[in-house]
Amino acid sequence: MNNIDIDNDYYGWTQQQAELLRTQQINAIDWQNLANEIEEMGRSEKRQLESRLEVLIMHLLKWQFQPNLRSRSWQLTIKEQRLRLDKLIAENPSLKPSLEIAIDKVYPLATLSAERETGLSIFPETCSYQLTDILSFDFLPD
Repeated sequence: MNNIDIDNDYYGWTQQQAELLRTQQINAIDWQNLANEIEEMGRSEKRQLESRLEVLIMHLLKWQFQPNLRSRSWQLTIKEQRLRLDKLIAENPSLKPSLEIAIDKVYPLATLSAERETGLSIFPETCSYQLTDILSFDFLPD
């Protein structure tokens, strides 16, 4: 079997590496690139967690600071992001400890997005929501 170059045919390379693993042809496996790709898959899951958390916090801010514009759409977006975070954590429980750190990381981006969408620049410097509140389906800030 000829080795397929990862840079020239990524899909072909992934299929070939999977087959080499299944057939235990360990001498033919592209170990370095395979390790890199596995690490990247993990980073991708973490980026998804951060992205969903950012959108959720942004909508919580909008909900709190624009009470006269609250809509069913915002409420459904908040619910959807919580459901998607719940699913992501259920499928990847080792991401759960990353949530506290992720809040601090994404909060500035969430406030920037909220400021862009609302025109307001009154959001707190640091996140005032607790992780349990952010993830709770019963919590909507006043």
